[in-house]
Amino acid sequence: MPCFKQPNHFQSLVVLQWPLVYLGLFWIVQPLFICLLFTSLWPLPALYFVWFFLDWKTPEQGGRRSAWVRNWCIWTHMRDYFPIKILKTKDLSPEQNYLMGVHPHGLLTFGAFCNFCTEATGFSKIFPGITPHLATLSWFFKIPLIRDYIMAKGVCSVNKPAIDYLLSHGTGNLVGIVVGGVSEALKSVPNTTTLLLRKHKGFVRLALQRGVHLVPTFTFGETEVYDQVVFHKDSWMYKFQSYFRRTVGFYFCIFYGRGFSRDSIGLLPYPLPIITVVGEPLPLPKMENPSREMVEKYHTLYMDALSKLFDQHKTQYGYSETQKLVFL
Repeated sequence: MPCFKQPNHFQSLVVLQWPLVYLGLFWIVQPLFICLLFTSLWPLPALYFVWFFLDWKTPEQGGRRSAWVRNWCIWTHMRDYFPIKILKTKDLSPEQNYLMGVHPHGLLTFGAFCNFCTEATGFSKIFPGITPHLATLSWFFKIPLIRDYIMAKGVCSVNKPAIDYLLSHGTGNLVGIVVGGVSEALKSVPNTTTLLLRKHKGFVRLALQRGVHLVPTFTFGETEVYDQVVFHKDSWMYKFQSYFRRTVGFYFCIFYGRGFSRDSIGLLPYPLPIITVVGEPLPLPKMENPSREMVEKYHTLYMDALSKLFDQHKTQYGYSETQKLVFL
């Protein structure tokens, strides 16, 4: 078990809220909301569902972010638990739009959430004039209440219409895509740097179609905060994980961290530093129908830029000089 500092219990509860708030909204609040339809308070949920359907397209049209939610003081406690930091290597001009690759996925993507969905690490002060958005699974936006909560933090749908809207309306928009997707969560094992990127080229094609800059990022420590049980591809458990992924949209990962007391095992992440390094923007030309060769060219340039970014900072954040990124 890693050696780490002992956070206070309040910080531990704050960190747990990140995954548990979705479970709470889905399994507790929503059923109660539906039950209200059969009580004298039925107009309340009825009005919400009417508004829900009228507001259906909002997640694909820029969302509805809230500076108040992004600045909740609770996020600073989450930041301090690990702690989480963001490091700028180059300025981002507010006159441009950006498509940002977020690597690695990790299990719960603590770094990207805290840095780009809240103001706990001071994103707006570090990158003035830039509006960050983090893309996530589209089906989250079809769930009442959850959609409103995540939109308030600047989260957008990962589907093409939603991202295309942000990249084509105004300037200063930064849209982050976890390029490896949920499949990369299975690769989230301490002391590894394996990324699912070699075959993932759709984000490059979209960047070329809109003529926006590509921004590589790497979050050091993201894969260190949990241990994961990894199953062989021929095992029945791996087959169940794959079936779960096809059915629900994400993998059923078995992982563990620490408990509330020292040297105990539980679902709390290990309080180890998480640092997101934002790399230099890679300018791309605008092409309505980029050829396969052009997509391949800029995809290779992006991988080279990401490798360079990792190599420049790896020894500072716990990796050896010989450690390399592995692209699958």
